Formats: sequence, structure tokens, C-alpha cells
Amino acid sequence: MTAVDAIGANYAGVFDHRLGFGRRPALLLIDFIAAYTQPDSPLYAPTAADAIAHSAGLYTVAKAHRVPVIFTRVLYGAGALDGGLFVQKVPVLKRLVPGEPLAAFAASLTPDAQDVVVTKQYASAFFGTSLASLLTAQGVDTLIVCGVSTSGCVRATAVDGMQHGFRVIVPRECVADRHPEPHQANLFDINAKYGDVIAASDAKAFIESRQVLERPEGSLMACPE
Repeated sequence: MTAVDAIGANYAGVFDHRLGFGRRPALLLIDFIAAYTQPDSPLYAPTAADAIAHSAGLYTVAKAHRVPVIFTRVLYGAGALDGGLFVQKVPVLKRLVPGEPLAAFAASLTPDAQDVVVTKQYASAFFGTSLASLLTAQGVDTLIVCGVSTSGCVRATAVDGMQHGFRVIVPRECVADRHPEPHQANLFDINAKYGDVIAASDAKAFIESRQVLERPEGSLMACPE
């Protein structure tokens, strides 16, 4: 038995229960910005391009089925004073200011006029933002989380998402990290304790199984069966 198998056996029946999909999903695309896709960036994640490609497929399906889509980005004001201790711990984040090319969305996956963009200053997409109230107002109960990095903003958002009462789904091909070891370790933890890590094809199939409901006030979301 390998070390990974031993860990899996130890967790079996204790931390491996499934949440499954709810009735109303939203697609959350976390920090797909140039800082993670440009090889000359200090934050470069070699597998980010693959994660973006898979996420773009989910994005297309979500748009076709009128599933709400939310993008996040990290952006600071002058001097990054709004970054507090986070930018002291990770000083390179101070470069993510308006006008900085590394702070721009990756060219291969950018929001359109109907998508919501949540600007954040910390790891979790929920901390200090309106994301929770936005999802609640939309009636969302399932959050499909894609993005970078697996060990940072994806994990923090998965934890907060579950704590806010959302079913967190992480398509494994749609997230990326700088190195495979923290990537795999954090996917293991998310799947064990905070959400369901699944294949991107399963997330796509779930979205495609939804019918469409247009609410009177104009918000669009998947209709329950």
C-alpha cells in the first residue's frame, strides 16, 4: 500500500462523504489573470493555461444554459494599503494594481457584460466582498469553483463557500497551482472536508442537464428539475 493509499484508507468513511449538486448552480472563476499565465511572472503557474482551457469549456456551457457566472480578481489601491498583512506576507501581490498587465484577465477567458466581476484583496472570494449576498439573492445553492491557485484562493474560497451554506464543487481539471504537490494535497483536503472534487466532464453534464429559468427581475439561473 502506498502512502497515498494509506491516507485514503484512513480517511475512508470519515471524511469522504459527498455533498452532490443542489438545484441552482453558479460558476465561479477565481483569479484567471495574467500573473498566473505569463512565464515571466513571479506567480506563474505552469498548468494555469490548461485549467483556463477546461474552465472556458464550462464557461461556454454555463452561458448557454444561463447559469450565473462570477469572475474574481485580486486588485489593490495605491500602495496596496488595502492588502493589509496579506501583502506583507506575499509582497509580490503589491504589483496587482490598476493598469498593471499582470492584473488583467487572461486573454483566453475574460468576462462579458453580463458576468459579475468581484474584486478581492484576500485569498477567499467571500472575505470582504458581496459574493455571499449576491449568490443568496440569486437563489444559488451550488458553487462550481474553478481557478488559481488550488492551495491558496481556491481552497480558501471552498472553505468559506461551505461555511456560507453552498455546495462546493471543484472540477479537478479547472484548477491549477505552481507545483503539483500542494495542488494534489489541497484537492485531497477539499474533497475530504469542504466539497466534492469531480471531473470537469461531470460538471459540464450537470450544467447541461439544467433547464433555464428567467426570473421576472431579469436575473438568469438554472431551473430545478
